[in-house]
Amino acid sequence: MEKPNRQHIIGALLGVGVAALLIWGWDNEPETAYYHNEGPVFGTYYNIRYEATNDLEDSIKAALIAFDNSLSLFNPHSILSAVNDNRDTMTNAAFEAMWQEAARVNELSNGAFDITVAPLVKAWGFAGKGDRLEVIGDRVDSLLEFVGFDKVQLVDHRVIKSDPRVQIDGGAVAKGQACDMIADVLARNGCENYLVEIGGEVVAKGKNSKGEPWHVGITKPNLNNEGAQEELQEILAITDACMATSGNYRNFYYEGSERRSHTIDPRTGWPVQHSVLSATVISSSCMRADAMATACMVLGEEEALSMIERAEDAACYLIVAKNDSLTVVTSPKWVEMSTK
Repeated sequence: MEKPNRQHIIGALLGVGVAALLIWGWDNEPETAYYHNEGPVFGTYYNIRYEATNDLEDSIKAALIAFDNSLSLFNPHSILSAVNDNRDTMTNAAFEAMWQEAARVNELSNGAFDITVAPLVKAWGFAGKGDRLEVIGDRVDSLLEFVGFDKVQLVDHRVIKSDPRVQIDGGAVAKGQACDMIADVLARNGCENYLVEIGGEVVAKGKNSKGEPWHVGITKPNLNNEGAQEELQEILAITDACMATSGNYRNFYYEGSERRSHTIDPRTGWPVQHSVLSATVISSSCMRADAMATACMVLGEEEALSMIERAEDAACYLIVAKNDSLTVVTSPKWVEMSTK
């Protein structure tokens, strides 16, 4: 029998070692679990569920803080506050992403969505510590001089205003954009199954811990019993979708017998009065869905449906008050986009 030489022995040992490594690697893949992080943010709450090899709460909180420092209307140190205070400041990627989407939806909605609506929101008393209009007609007209997306430009990472009294309110896209940013954090950490929810805006990917689509509810508007428990109009089972809802049935007040909703039409300066109570939009990003849901609330049923059709990458679910009852109206692509 031929005596094995030193090279044969080393080769055999290496082969065994490689095989052992492969077997060890196969049997010892990192285990995953479903984690749940929640807490207060932006005057509301976040609820995030995801499958991962470790808890990502620190990364999630860091992303939320970074977002707040960019786009919060109530953080005096944010980029948005600096712009509104006319302090010299440079914008960042998050601010510019918001700006680009706001410009897109402004054009798509024929001006019904406009981030320069801030002076009107404050004057009507919907900006936290608002100063409600006293002389209605004259003051609305005077404020409209400082409202309009054509009165601002983004040039070399700086916002240029036609008048220093122009103010920006990113609230109609903030929660949706924050959802997108958290979803990006999860994806970059290898997560394939997650649900990100901030104040009702949602990004869903993959499956839940039971291997099923994520279940998300659309709240039924309640105009008569403010203290009543919330009911769901419908529960969706979604796998890969970005969804946002805007409604007029929570944030409002009465001026005499007249109901003032928080949705302000930037074209007229007045709170909207039509019969659409809630608009839910599914689109290619949660920021886009958030902006278009607000636009739907400004436009009303027919114009909202028309805008959604022009968008091509969106579908909507409108809850409309008709003849003292609630009616659901959906765009043609709603079933397709809400069941994927």
